[in-house]
Amino acid sequence: MSTTLLGIDIGTSACKVALFCPNGEVIVQALSEYPVFYPKPGWAEQNPEDWWAGVCKAIREVLAAPGVDPSEIAAIGVDGQSWSAIAVDALGKPLCNTPIWTDTRARAECDEIRASVPEESLFAVCGNPIQPSYTLPKILWYRNHLPDVYHNARYILQSNAFIVMRLTGAVTQDRSQGYGLCCYNIRHGCWDKELALALGLRAELLPPLVNCHEVVGCVTDAAAAQTGLTVGTPVVAGGLDAACGTLGAGVSEPGEAQEQGGQAGGMSLCIDQYAADPRLILSAHVVPGRWLLQGGTTGGGGALKWLREQICPDLSFAQMSDLAETVPAGSDGVLFLPYMAGERSPIWDPNACGVFFGLSYAKTRAHLIRAVMEGVGYALRHNLEAAREAGAQVGTLRAMGGSANSLVWTQLKADITGQPIEVPASDTATTLGAAILAGVGVGVYSSFAAATAQTVAVRRTHQPDAAKKAVYDRGYARYRELYERLAPMMAQA
Repeated sequence: MSTTLLGIDIGTSACKVALFCPNGEVIVQALSEYPVFYPKPGWAEQNPEDWWAGVCKAIREVLAAPGVDPSEIAAIGVDGQSWSAIAVDALGKPLCNTPIWTDTRARAECDEIRASVPEESLFAVCGNPIQPSYTLPKILWYRNHLPDVYHNARYILQSNAFIVMRLTGAVTQDRSQGYGLCCYNIRHGCWDKELALALGLRAELLPPLVNCHEVVGCVTDAAAAQTGLTVGTPVVAGGLDAACGTLGAGVSEPGEAQEQGGQAGGMSLCIDQYAADPRLILSAHVVPGRWLLQGGTTGGGGALKWLREQICPDLSFAQMSDLAETVPAGSDGVLFLPYMAGERSPIWDPNACGVFFGLSYAKTRAHLIRAVMEGVGYALRHNLEAAREAGAQVGTLRAMGGSANSLVWTQLKADITGQPIEVPASDTATTLGAAILAGVGVGVYSSFAAATAQTVAVRRTHQPDAAKKAVYDRGYARYRELYERLAPMMAQA
């Protein structure tokens, strides 16, 4: 009898594969890294074949663990990073590297879109502003700069859809990632093909839309040979990594919220009424009938990863966290703007860049570490404030991602935002969310509420410290002022 669920996460720096019991317990997990390429300023791209190779490697590692039987896997779910633009031919072969979510090369294409269709008309359909990091401008960039890729493409796929296609042969577009194409009607969950034509997009590039928990195919003979999976294992469409992580953190009902601590930072607030705001990201949740009002930042855990690689290569993340705890709240005046690849919500500035402010000979790398953590916390607060102004209710946050493993980082986020933060199984929230989709899809769980009740347990809670909140109120005001003063210079760089 099939008794386990497999979750696959296509992240920015690595793919993660985890095998779960129905109660959410991790049986075994594996990780496989791959590169990001930065061939020109503003460009950030990956080879989807690297993702597939990493998935095959990680799955084989999972299946090689003692006691693991691939025939006992009931279903497979896949989540992936947002706003890919994977151009594949009729055989499913990628025609070029895909620009990823941090890529901002398509700025001119955004101007082209605004000239062809009023931005307010687009916003009324897709619920989001036009940004170069989104999928549609990247497709138009292909048309303008790589015409052979554009004309030879049969479909444009998202990251999870590419892996699902490799596993099953099925070509799909899940609803949680539709908004990045701008011609997706987010209220009604369908393509607006007339709008696609007005935007200059070949409508036949758009794959069929499916619900995230829908079984779209089964593992093929070819995929089984490459991964070690059992032929015929059901695979669901999957969805956006942030949305799957939100589900895996136990957020599926209106009013619940998630704080994201992976490569990117931000938050996701679950709502059951359409509520778009141009400063934030609105996506369909992987749970039908729900939306996520999201704040997405480029500087999350990736900012601390950068600092470790460049400044602290001799330290583990745990040691960096210990050092940060030796510095008082406010980092003795050191501020960090975490805009390491431009910035997304709520400022939407592709020219924004990372900044350390307040350095002196008295400052140490411990100050830099804590300042990075605090800068990410300030970015989270900025997004939460925008969500409140948009009418959303913000209560206790559920933390997910590797950053939630740091007690000091999680606590200072609580102190900066003034919000309690609960931490479930932080490292596996995203893969668990993908596995939950698979479990709901094949009937292992009777509903999403039943699934989260069965799989998600809070392991610790962080309450905000009022005294430190007062320090951070002053730091946050300076953080906001620093960007506002530097933004004109950033635009000229």
